[in-house]
Amino acid sequence: MSAKSKLTKKKKTGYALGIFSESLIYNMFYTYYLTFLIEIAGIKPAFSSIIIFISIAWDAVTDPMIGNYADRPGVSKQKVMKMSLVPLGLVFVLAWTSIGAGLSSQLAKILLYTFITMCLWVFYTMYTIPYYAVVAEITEDYDERTEIRSLSSLLNAVAVGLGNILPALVPTIAVLLTSKYESNAYAVVAAIISVMAVAFGFICCKSLNGVYEPKKAVPGESTGSIKDTFKSFGSILAMKPAKYFLLFVFFFLATSSMIQSNLTYMVIDCIGMDYDTGIVAVIISLVVSMAVVVPIVEKVAHKKDRRFAAIVFLSIACVGEVLIKLIGLDAEIGGFRIMCVVAPAVLGIGTGTFWTLFYSMGYDLVELDEFLTGTRKESTITALPQLVQKFGSAFGILMAGVLLGAYGYDSSGDIAGSESLIQQVTDPKIVNGMENISTIIPAAMLLISIIFLVLYPMTRRRFEALMAQLKKKRAGEAYSTDGLEKLL
Repeated sequence: MSAKSKLTKKKKTGYALGIFSESLIYNMFYTYYLTFLIEIAGIKPAFSSIIIFISIAWDAVTDPMIGNYADRPGVSKQKVMKMSLVPLGLVFVLAWTSIGAGLSSQLAKILLYTFITMCLWVFYTMYTIPYYAVVAEITEDYDERTEIRSLSSLLNAVAVGLGNILPALVPTIAVLLTSKYESNAYAVVAAIISVMAVAFGFICCKSLNGVYEPKKAVPGESTGSIKDTFKSFGSILAMKPAKYFLLFVFFFLATSSMIQSNLTYMVIDCIGMDYDTGIVAVIISLVVSMAVVVPIVEKVAHKKDRRFAAIVFLSIACVGEVLIKLIGLDAEIGGFRIMCVVAPAVLGIGTGTFWTLFYSMGYDLVELDEFLTGTRKESTITALPQLVQKFGSAFGILMAGVLLGAYGYDSSGDIAGSESLIQQVTDPKIVNGMENISTIIPAAMLLISIIFLVLYPMTRRRFEALMAQLKKKRAGEAYSTDGLEKLL
């Protein structure tokens, strides 16, 4: 099968299943790791946020390295993905163990969990960069790229559910483990998720057989150094569409991770619901919302284009966040609590839209960069948005932790057994602060994200015009930049 041919439904599904390997780990980490560090490891909120931020900042170093390696001729993205899976699963389990909880020094705890999470992100990146980059090599079709990402997003809704609901079993598992081992209840859940992630990752890699072939090395051709990769980052950032796209990504992920990392506190601390009941209610609403919105977003993207679809649905999510703040998280609409049903549904609209369109929008930059430089750098161009994605997510968590501390929240680090891992908060200042972290503050950041999306000039019409001229350039024919002025 040619690298540019239409993919079979079976191959598309097999590839899409690989989203579980990324999403299960991503969602458990971003929803619960701040809680784990504060409540189980006994690290102060601000320091816990800093651990996550530093570990992901380290990714800024490893992302271009891995992207550069995966883009080299003769290197199989498929093999890089396979190499990462087992180490990724093992380190993920280690990250959730309570090995540092008994340390008396905050500094020692910080150093230990920072090191573990730094290792985690290295293996995570080894899987995700080739996973997402390979689509740009498999197909150049505008709508087929959207179709593949849409299928992945639908499966991602299931992965989001599992990555968030399974940790809700922590209190039950803690009881089963007895008091001696209850602090490792998160590690048990992490082990379950790791097994699933590794298994689906191998299924994805197998689906690429006969579809993907690595670039052949040309004798005498430079493979490119890490220094060249950073230079490539500079040339990519010089492209007008890339600047606006990356700023859009940063602010959206900051918005999403701020809300997501604060979910546990909102459900238990502010509303006083049982840990498992509250989390399950929130995640079901989130998953259903994502599953409903993804096919609608895909349809709008097919009919119009991806940018238009993103602007429309993210604007709906932004307005929704503001309305939730005005109404109040503890209010009810038709018997349904805002926090447990409406708020997650609004988050699902934004999340489903973003993950349906994010990577397919980024793939368009591959062709633009090729048009300008004469070379294709799928992994490098995928690595840069991923780098920004992680910085945005880390910034959102950092802000959530800092703001929790600023509003007066703290934790003793004790486990409350089977009843709750977190004690309900009654201080109006803290409750109001947690509400702001879940509504009005992320709404402001989402608005900034939408503004940059409006400025992003890559539409379907301009992409098709770009591809027409790029094909001429590849063939050595005369080409023109007419109609591409806003992209160049």
